[in-house]
Amino acid sequence: MTELMETYIENREMVQPNHANPHGTAHGGNVMKWMDEVGAMSAMRFAGESVVTARMEQVNFKRPIPVGDTAFIEAYVYEAGRTSVKVRLKVFAENLETRETELTTESYFVYVAVDDDGEPTEVPDLEVETDESVRLQQGALDGEDDLASNN
Repeated sequence: MTELMETYIENREMVQPNHANPHGTAHGGNVMKWMDEVGAMSAMRFAGESVVTARMEQVNFKRPIPVGDTAFIEAYVYEAGRTSVKVRLKVFAENLETRETELTTESYFVYVAVDDDGEPTEVPDLEVETDESVRLQQGALDGEDDLASNN
């Protein structure tokens, strides 16, 4: 079994001009790519196997990330099925000079663990033992419920 905090990953990408749209902010496709990469790392850390992306829930872009800021990506596994892994993803714009952060993008991704032949394979149970793990899992589940009620 794997404890939720063992799956927690943070990563940063400096938003460069080659990542930008004509408005001088991160192109949404780049943000989604970064989210998918960090989400897959979290899912692989949990599963101990390679994973493939099965689904991206509604991706909500709340504000842009300007060139020069970093995209600060947070991911963790909050629920697991037999072969699937649900990962909560949030992206923040981070100004490195002021250290201010602001939520820009959030979503839920589902990954499926696969064996060497590319076939789905079982994942371990998720343990939620620490107060921080409980807080993160509950936040993810509450947000997932809010997403479902808005559809």
